[in-house]
Amino acid sequence: MLDQETQQAITTEYQNHETDTGSTEVQVAVLTERIKQVTDHLRTHRKDVHSRRGLVGLVSQRRRLLKYLSNEDVNRYQTLISRLGLRR
Repeated sequence: MLDQETQQAITTEYQNHETDTGSTEVQVAVLTERIKQVTDHLRTHRKDVHSRRGLVGLVSQRRRLLKYLSNEDVNRYQTLISRLGLRR
């Protein structure tokens, strides 16, 4: 889980306006950070099947959000994946 300070920093970095906390960009950025944390956990604990299943769910949710964003606005999609360093 992300601590509150990390999530707040991600939200302020990727928000579209001052009160934005739930836009697609913010959600994808938070999911990306959680995916990184779970991936690091799984490098240490290779047999943790429950966390691996959670990781698959997080990746699927991020993929769906990115697909939605690419259908809505390609420019925002391209900007977001370049900022996050995703391979899409």
